Amino acid sequence: MSKKGRVLVAMSGGIDSSVAAVMLYEQGYEVVGITMKTWSYASSGGKKKETGCCSLDSINDARNIAVELGFPHIIVDIREEFGSHVINHFKSEYLAGRTPNPCVLCNTHIKWDALLQRANKLNCDYLATGHYAKVRQEGERYVISKGVDANKDQSYALWGVSQESLSRTILPLGGLTKKYIREFATERGFTDLVNKSESYEICFIPDNDYRGFLKRQVPGLEEAVKGGDFVLEDGTVVGHHEGYPFYTIGQRKGLNIALGYPVYVTEIQKETNRVVLGTFDELCRDGMYVHKLNLSKYPDLNGKKLDTITKIRYNDQGTPAVIEQVGDLMHVFFGSGVHAVTPGQAAVFYEEEDVIGGGWIVSAFKRQQL
Repeated sequence: MSKKGRVLVAMSGGIDSSVAAVMLYEQGYEVVGITMKTWSYASSGGKKKETGCCSLDSINDARNIAVELGFPHIIVDIREEFGSHVINHFKSEYLAGRTPNPCVLCNTHIKWDALLQRANKLNCDYLATGHYAKVRQEGERYVISKGVDANKDQSYALWGVSQESLSRTILPLGGLTKKYIREFATERGFTDLVNKSESYEICFIPDNDYRGFLKRQVPGLEEAVKGGDFVLEDGTVVGHHEGYPFYTIGQRKGLNIALGYPVYVTEIQKETNRVVLGTFDELCRDGMYVHKLNLSKYPDLNGKKLDTITKIRYNDQGTPAVIEQVGDLMHVFFGSGVHAVTPGQAAVFYEEEDVIGGGWIVSAFKRQQL
């Protein structure tokens, strides 16, 4: 056995996770590759060819790397776990008038919790992924921080990973750039990986049509919710919509309504099947409430205020905000307001490069609502 230890590497078949496995192998770790079958797109009734980490091509790409370098590779079917944690949550959140973030949920409950269980069964000391982020030990805590490649940083998606999982996690790409990863793969002859297109869709919705997915997965939904009212902030009815689950906060396109000026979805009211529209200024919120917290850097912030940079979505640059934990709820106050704060999405709090922690957005408010 390697002196560095045995590491289970999650391999999706893409360039990032493949290079992570190769790097650890070259560094002297005993590598075991694992590819997870999370979803069969055919079961959702979609028309587009299955792509991404669940496809047969991706599984074969991961296996070929392992065969070439001579380390073991296994495939695990976790469709039942994925369905229970991710798919059901995805559907229930839209039906509740919120907009879910399945990738964050998958990282928390699938790519780490499920992987850690397999790592234990395979006698692996560590688990590794191809995420662009860093993890380090600081005192008794394990802290995630941003990857050096700002364009690829994935720390936002990892806020929910537990301390137990972080204590055994290796993130080989955190200190590297995408440019370097491509050069690394090219030098070793993995040109197919370099030329492979990257998928940015939700893995179980490769056609990027979440509305169609919901309609297929929830029989009778379309008929049950169609015909609700579009209303302005003052309650004035200005039209009718296709059903509240088919809209998201901040949406402008696809409303099929003309008022003579640009309008956006500012609120979704499930109870009355109303979708509230407003101007860009009316889309602005001064703060939000966040629950189901996981605070990795500072485990006890109850009753304390802290200056942070807070992100409300993956590609958000972040906004200065003061956070204050009150019981199980984080109160977040933005200094200059933020547009399109969306219940159901993840909020992640940063202190410089470090992830303090995160949670799920419950609701947003304007100052006059306090």
